[in-house]
Amino acid sequence: MRFDEAYSGNVFIKSHPSYEDAQAVLYGMPMDWTVSYRPGSRFGPSRIREVSIGLEEYSPYLDRELEDVKYFDAGDIPLPFGNPYKSIDLIEEYIDSLMKDNKFPLGMGGEHLVSWPVMKAVAKKYPDLAIIHMDAHTDLRTDYEGEELSHSTPIRKIAEHIGPKNVYSFGIRSGMKEEFEWAKENGMHISKFEVLEPLKEILPTLAGRPVYVTIDIDVLDPAHAPGTGTVDAGGITSRELLASIHAIAGSNVHVVGADLVEVAPIYDSSEQTANTASKLLREMLLGWVK
Repeated sequence: MRFDEAYSGNVFIKSHPSYEDAQAVLYGMPMDWTVSYRPGSRFGPSRIREVSIGLEEYSPYLDRELEDVKYFDAGDIPLPFGNPYKSIDLIEEYIDSLMKDNKFPLGMGGEHLVSWPVMKAVAKKYPDLAIIHMDAHTDLRTDYEGEELSHSTPIRKIAEHIGPKNVYSFGIRSGMKEEFEWAKENGMHISKFEVLEPLKEILPTLAGRPVYVTIDIDVLDPAHAPGTGTVDAGGITSRELLASIHAIAGSNVHVVGADLVEVAPIYDSSEQTANTASKLLREMLLGWVK
């Protein structure tokens, strides 16, 4: 069932009508309560759904169609405005239910903090979980100006939860010096600036392991994704990000969940970012849900 049974809005293209026999569940986490720069990512999930109608159902990259995967668009988790603590709890509770039902969770943010309770819930089911993180920013702060719940902290939180050596970050080009030093001292993998080639080197070492993938849309250069809260020049192209998704699909890692966060439509009048995000989600569904 959806969060709102009376929901009459858009769903992601080709969403399956039934939760019970769906392999994957697509859901939104419309939260931007802790952003440090520009808000608006809470509107990302709904806009991604709306523009998905323009997608082709067939992926020439993977030679699969959306009909090949049974996925259910559950709508957005109803999160209490301005309350990050309660929001985090509600997200974790929902993912716990998906894990119990053996569903593949595919989330849409929302700010990047929403990934923390998802990864935490997935780690309960998969104690040997590894994280693949693609982002412009390290997200390794312990707090932001005294606030421990911040969109700049989710990767630090999951690294401390499952062990820094199980977290692999790619495309990083922004962060405090102390964050980079902490990662190095604690054995966490960080690939600066690039994604595809260092990812290809790491994937064989993760063969057979359960992996959760979290993608911040700002890993892309602002030329490719202007609609995000914290833009950072010098990012990768959409072509490289697509190739990275496909590299994971063609590897022997066991992807057990994923999310795509930080799409903020208000900063992109051309809707370029939302359209890119919807295509990325199509490839994630077709490539990672077996």
